[in-house]
Amino acid sequence: MAEQAGVYRGSADDNRDGFIHFSTAEQLAGTLAKHYAGKTGLKLIAVDAEALGPALRWEPSRGGALFPHLYGEMPLGAVTLVQDIASRPDGGHDVPELVP
Repeated sequence: MAEQAGVYRGSADDNRDGFIHFSTAEQLAGTLAKHYAGKTGLKLIAVDAEALGPALRWEPSRGGALFPHLYGEMPLGAVTLVQDIASRPDGGHDVPELVP
């Protein structure tokens, strides 16, 4: 659906909250553990933050850490990488190594 439209409009959780949730490379492991434990078939989608412009805002979340939130649609042209996230039998995930 996103491929046909050329934009990603977010998940049900994103739509409920009014923005698309992102995590930085440093925040990824914590996000996976907190929100995706036991889930399989996950994809890591890296995005060029500059391509998102002022619609990308950094806001306090977990423990006061700043998380990127996108207020609007994500143009698929901003995607720089799509990669599988491996699931482990214990419900955790192998976090891909990301190059900044």
